[in-house]
Formats: sequence, structure tokens, C-alpha cells
Amino acid sequence: MTSILQTFSPIDGSLYVERPLAMQKEIDMAQSRAVEAQAEWRRVPLEERQAICRRAVQSFVANRDVIATELCWQMGRPIRFATGEVAGVEERATYMIDVAGTALAAIEANEKPGFQRYIRREPVGLVLVIAPWNYPYLTAINSVMPALVAGNAVLLKHSAQTPLCAERLVEAFENSGIPDGLFQYLHLSHADTERLIGSPDVGYVAFTGSVAGGAMVERAAAGRFIGVGLELGGKDPAYVRADADLDHAVETTVDGAFFNSGQSCCGIERIYVHESVHDAFVEKAVALVQEYKLGRSDDPETTLGPVVRASAADFVRGQIREALDKGATAHIDPTEFPLDAEGTPYLAPQVLTGVNHDMRVMAEESFGPVVGIQKVADDNTAIRLMNDSEFGLTASIFTRDIEAGVILGDQVETGTLFVNRCDYLDPALAWTGVKNSGRGCSLSRLGYESLTRPKSFHIKGET
Repeated sequence: MTSILQTFSPIDGSLYVERPLAMQKEIDMAQSRAVEAQAEWRRVPLEERQAICRRAVQSFVANRDVIATELCWQMGRPIRFATGEVAGVEERATYMIDVAGTALAAIEANEKPGFQRYIRREPVGLVLVIAPWNYPYLTAINSVMPALVAGNAVLLKHSAQTPLCAERLVEAFENSGIPDGLFQYLHLSHADTERLIGSPDVGYVAFTGSVAGGAMVERAAAGRFIGVGLELGGKDPAYVRADADLDHAVETTVDGAFFNSGQSCCGIERIYVHESVHDAFVEKAVALVQEYKLGRSDDPETTLGPVVRASAADFVRGQIREALDKGATAHIDPTEFPLDAEGTPYLAPQVLTGVNHDMRVMAEESFGPVVGIQKVADDNTAIRLMNDSEFGLTASIFTRDIEAGVILGDQVETGTLFVNRCDYLDPALAWTGVKNSGRGCSLSRLGYESLTRPKSFHIKGET
């Protein structure tokens, strides 16, 4: 009996997508096709692989309006912002294509008379990419593009909330002339996903999602000795020093906290502000947050859409209530955002002060439109609080003293340190995390290392 995947839109609760889940026969066939296609693809010259992948990017970008509308309805991003993800895919994919020649180049050993010695990077074979719903294209392309350029085949399993994203990505590559079977999507149950990870055909797993999901991936891959990349989210902090450009810090951190309704693994979820500028910062931040318009994602005037589902909104409401019960102060009146209602995915933004790390809102991932602002007396206190977390994906420091910002940043336990910005992935830099934010690396030249394996050549000349 075929099981059905159903996607309900957070906009109005309607059934937006319905797809059959892959049966075991289909899963087996997809793997066989991928393995067969990859055996040929790895021998295709890099320049030709790059050209095909560039055409795929062009095909994807040309479909931006359809993609944006589907994204809006599947996961709730306001339509006015939805095409931004298409632009982000173009930037990241293009960079990873461009840098491949350097990243995959042979490494020559020092000259030794009578010998040739070098290291080549060869593809791992079949890469399984498991992508989430919150940035469904960006998280996927981080691994999909370098995997294909490096000579691998890819199977893409997307969140049940965003199944059309997998279909659109594969469609773009099929339009580019990529070999049949090399890049496929599978709509899978959790159980079948776990079994697929354990398949001997899979040579690498790139997973973006929850800590619990990452633990499942590690269990399923245990004993297979394959690489596993895990990007598991964060509770990302920002510190606003006394010398910061306050207007810039407010504008940047508020956007970092509330864009995509706060549903970003690298969004700002807690802000530490030096006591000398704390009150001024809060006043400016609250005024800016009050300008958001909570509404349906398909309304061009909406700047804050619903979160992905009602249960996610209720989770954040629970964090806020607990913080208020423990003495925090709420600065936003939810009644000023008429669509906000218990039991719905529509949730007013909230700014909390008087918070501390005994409150869940400052300790556990919120993944919603709320941010806590805590007053600190000095740099040392700020750094201690920034590090007081099970996560370590990104962190931001706002200061006019760049040297001081870098010195402080060296003390922060994080994968990416921003100074005077936040919530951005530069494809030239490694995307990685520490602690429960996961392990492994995507993007940058280093992103090719996990998707390939080194092979040494040690050649003795004739005597």
C-alpha cells in the first residue's frame, strides 16, 4: 500500500501538495540508476561538468517566480522576500562551480629525483542530501552543487513541508543536460530515510535539521565508516559593545532575529548589550519591530509571515510565557498584530528584556519571532554568556574597534564569527559549527573535501 505525503500551507491550513512516498522498489531503482550514472560522470572532464551545472543554475533562476510562489505557500515566507532565496542559490552555486578547479586540483609533493608524487581528489560516489524546510533551496545547494561538480551522484530527500523544492532543483538540472539518474529526488518516510543512510551504495550523507535528527543520522551510518555532515541549528548570540554604531546594530540584529519569522539556524536569538547603551538599544529595537506587518505570506505588504505550523508558534508562546513568569518584560503588545492567535501559526514578534539564562527563551532554540535582550557590564561577561550554550553556529560582535572585535571573537565558541553583521552565509567561507550545532563543513574550497577522498600516486621512474 502506498503512503501519501501531504503538505499543508501555513498561510491558510489548506492542502497544498500531495505526493506518494517512494516504495522500496523505487528506492532501490533510484540507487542503481545513480550508481550507474556516477560511474560515467566521474570520467567526464571537470570543465564539462561545470558547464552543465552552470546551465542548471540558469534554468533554476529563469523559473524564479514559480519557485517563489511555491516557497511562499509551502513554508510561509512572505512573497516579497521569496525570490531572495533564488538569488542566494545562484550566488552559492556559481561560487562553488568557479572554485572547483582550485579545490579539486592535484596536490604536488616536493620534487624527488626519480619519482612522481601527487594527491588527487576523487568523488565518494553517491551523496545523500537531506534538506530542511526553512531555507529549502539554500541548505540543499550547499551540498548538491559541489557534490555533482566533484563527480558524485546525488539523491535529494527534502522535508515533507517542501517537497516541490526537491522537484524544482532536479528539474533545473534535467533541463541542463545532466546524465539520466545522476541527480534524483525521493519523497521518503523517516523509516525509509534511515534505511537509505545504511545502504552500502551511499558514500556520504549531508544532513541539515534538528539535533535529534542528526543523532538519527549518526546511528544509521554507524559502522559504515562514511562521512556525515551535520548542520543542526543554533542559539546564535550577538554582543553590542558600548562603542557600537547603535543604529546599525539595531537594524542588523532585528533583521537577523525576525527575518523568515525567526526560522533560521543562524538567526539572532539572544542579544547582549553593554549597560551604557542598553536602554537606547532597546528603545530603537522595539520601535523597529513594531513596524513589522504580520500577515498572509501571499500578501505583498506582509513583512512577517506565519511560522511553519501552529505547534511551532505555540512552542514559542510557551517560551515567552515562561520568561514572563520568571520576571522578564515584554515590549510588544500582541494585540497590535491582529492575526496573532493561539492555536494558529500567526505569531506576533516579541522583544523581551530582564531575561537570563534560567529562562528557556535564552537557552533553547526558539526558531520563531522572539528575541531576548540582556544587559551586560563588560566584555568578559558578554563572552561568558555567549559561550553559555549547547550550540555554536554563528556569533556576532558589534563594535567600532575592529581589532577588539576580532580579539573577542577568538574567545567565542562558534563556527562563524561576524563583526558588525550577522545571519549571512558567504560561499567563500566555510559553513560549520561546534558543539550541538553539528560537525563537518560545506561551502568554500573546504566544502569539497568531505565530498571527495584523497588518493595518493607514488610513481617510481625507470632505472
